[in-house]
Amino acid sequence: MAKTIICLAILALFGVGCASKKVNWQSRVGNYTYDQAVAELGPPDKQTVLSDGNKVAEWITDRGSRGGVGIGFGTGSYGYRSGVSTGVGIGQTIGGSSYERFLRLTFLPDGKLLSWQKDSR
Repeated sequence: MAKTIICLAILALFGVGCASKKVNWQSRVGNYTYDQAVAELGPPDKQTVLSDGNKVAEWITDRGSRGGVGIGFGTGSYGYRSGVSTGVGIGQTIGGSSYERFLRLTFLPDGKLLSWQKDSR
């Protein structure tokens, strides 16, 4: 019984942790500020102020790679009684690409969130 309660508590904590990562950015438009974003997300990776006074800030949320480099090495043998044949093989794969997922927030001159975008490149 105690193990069951502990397992349920761990699952509940894990579930809360997962749920807290989902942000409804659309609900923040108009009332979320640049200062709140920096407090929550840290300093942006990129930012600029446009000619209309709007500030565009971008946070990298994930980096990784697709594909990559792989090297394989193998040996093998085949034989029947006294006749044995052996072989060695080496193979390689080179390729792939890297990606970044980002969150781009645009703020009005008064610091309020105007729009948001999640994307990858």
